[in-house]
Amino acid sequence: MPSLKDLKNRIDSVKSTRKITKAMQMVAAAKLRRAQDAAENARPYAERMETVLSGLAASVADRGDAPPLLAGTGDDQVHLLVVMTAERGLCGGFNSTIVRLARIRINELLAAGKTVKILTVGKKGREQLKRDYSDHFVGHVDLSEVKRIRYDDANSIAQDVISRFNAGEFDIATLYFNRFQSVISQVPTAQQIIPRPVEDEADTSRFYEYEPSEDEILRDLLPRGVATQILAALLENGASEQGARMSAMDNATRNAGDMIEKLTIEYNRSRQAAITKELIEIISGAEAL
Repeated sequence: MPSLKDLKNRIDSVKSTRKITKAMQMVAAAKLRRAQDAAENARPYAERMETVLSGLAASVADRGDAPPLLAGTGDDQVHLLVVMTAERGLCGGFNSTIVRLARIRINELLAAGKTVKILTVGKKGREQLKRDYSDHFVGHVDLSEVKRIRYDDANSIAQDVISRFNAGEFDIATLYFNRFQSVISQVPTAQQIIPRPVEDEADTSRFYEYEPSEDEILRDLLPRGVATQILAALLENGASEQGARMSAMDNATRNAGDMIEKLTIEYNRSRQAAITKELIEIISGAEAL
């Protein structure tokens, strides 16, 4: 049975931990507001870009001279998985859910005899995937010094991915990230970015004349589309991370409070038992005299 001093030290330790988790919860709440606004503000731009590209892609997808980012290589043997996680932990299952989805896909591809290459964005995903798939790693992007995600950050990742595609290093590239829904709900998402999927139900009933030509527009817009998808994924991930951290720290604060309450009861009972024992010893000594 722990002594009164041990219980007192444990209570003080848990109280200190509760102060830290409460502070982290408040910081995450403040960051979540900005991250959520950024993610929601980026969605209309990404959706509009998707609409424009869908209309253009549908009109040239069946042509033999379609841009490589749209037509692909004609093969699906080599897959590049761009796994986006956080640089820090203490955010519940945020990182694990993304890695779990990527693991499932990696195992499926390897079982089918495909070649898998992994590019990680964020330290936590790299740490988890390195244990089992270190031979498949081709690169890592460190964003630990980036305080606020901007288009330039996403564009640098997009240019790296596109240059690898142009060099013939892979056939299909897929993003893995968490899409933000609410503080307690983040949806693990896999989104193919190269080659760009062409929706079968795209509205091709309207025809437009483009100036310059469709090919020239696509050559400019397709790389921008990849960067836009990566930017949207990074912003969704940022909001999801802060929401998950806020929820995790709130649970940790509540659990610390419950533990303090239990330890305080145990401390009071032990203290009362010690006092009772001393009184019995005093009374027994007095009677013996």
